[in-house]
Amino acid sequence: MKNKTAKETQVTISNVVTPQDANVAGNVHGGVIMKLIDTTAGVVAARHSNCNVVTASVDRIDFHSPGFIGEILTLKASLNLVGKTSMEIGVRVETENILTAEKRHIASAYLTFVALDERRRPKEVPTLILEDGDEIRRNQEALSRRKIRLAEKKAET
Repeated sequence: MKNKTAKETQVTISNVVTPQDANVAGNVHGGVIMKLIDTTAGVVAARHSNCNVVTASVDRIDFHSPGFIGEILTLKASLNLVGKTSMEIGVRVETENILTAEKRHIASAYLTFVALDERRRPKEVPTLILEDGDEIRRNQEALSRRKIRLAEKKAET
């Protein structure tokens, strides 16, 4: 199993917002953005683990401002933390006005995926190689979120 850097598996995906993606006011449905976030994060997790993956949790999705019909919606996703079988991926969502080229950060999310083997059981994943200060900071923040996530899970049982 080859260890990997975040850069090896990061993903940027862009779509044009169409009327079917929006409500009557022309705003992109939050559910459309959530599905794209989950799909984009899943691509990162699958690239890192080289196997099927499933969403284990969504720590949070924050919507900062709306996206509109006709804008380019871009999702940027990267690994923050890798455990034994799980991976935390951060996703940043931006819009770009085609006419003015103005870009806006409209949403952010953190998701955890688990790698699965052929029997759909958790599978060990490669270690994440951290290369710079920003990746180390994101990894430390992810460790804090993981600690909170595990404490909340324990409290639920």
